[in-house]
Amino acid sequence: MEANLSYIRALKPPFNTLWFEDHLQWGDIAVLESWTTLTTMATLFPELLAGTLVLCQSFRIPAHLAKMAASLQTITDGHLIVGIGAGWKEDEYLSYGYDYPSPKVRLEQLEETAIILKKMWHESPSTFHGKHFSIEGAYCEPRPNPIPPLMIGGVGEKVTLKLVAKYADWMNLLFADLTTFIEKDQILRRHCDQLGRDPATITRTLYAYVFVTPDGQKPAPRSGNKYIIYGKPKQVTEQVVGFIEAGVEYFMLRFLDFPSHEGLALFQDEVIPNL
Repeated sequence: MEANLSYIRALKPPFNTLWFEDHLQWGDIAVLESWTTLTTMATLFPELLAGTLVLCQSFRIPAHLAKMAASLQTITDGHLIVGIGAGWKEDEYLSYGYDYPSPKVRLEQLEETAIILKKMWHESPSTFHGKHFSIEGAYCEPRPNPIPPLMIGGVGEKVTLKLVAKYADWMNLLFADLTTFIEKDQILRRHCDQLGRDPATITRTLYAYVFVTPDGQKPAPRSGNKYIIYGKPKQVTEQVVGFIEAGVEYFMLRFLDFPSHEGLALFQDEVIPNL
């Protein structure tokens, strides 16, 4: 825990947000529950925003999640970003006693979750009757002010990115290379055109692994061969600029040499000034 706190204290602007993944287990590795950790860190570091990257919609009923988010937004004076996704990690569902429905059902539930969150944040009381979730005269007081950005994470082209176009303020892709990001962004734009939404109203974000070293050392591959931004500071700068030019407006960065501060320091001192 002290390593995490020390790392956060080393952050300098323009780093401005702490992000928390929502997983319950990775084998026997110690894993902190995301909402508990987020709330604690938001209190310890009130100068920073706090966001979920991303919440599994299956773990909390939507109405209760709307209330939790509204409460934290009030407590932090508007420092919350709510990221949600359909959920995918079957072993933690089953180990913790959750049903693990089909992808189709999980995506239907994700859509209803997005609807309920936005309704409860905007209307009091609010009512919605869906296929999977319902609310009836639900009050969410105090309502969040401002309304937190709703971010939907995922890469599914037919459904997930369409849900982004319909409901999200932010879109999040994770560990994508530049070609993949451009392809997904084009699909998102097509969904926006079909729905009559201006794609410029959606903030594009990327969750990325970063490995920056003085000599450009190649990192060990990640499971699933996830894309890694790596190299000397100049090389990392060029890769980040490529994403910016492709439309990424916000980066969530996970430095692979953690808990060492070396990569973070190099990025802050030799990459950020050149962006």
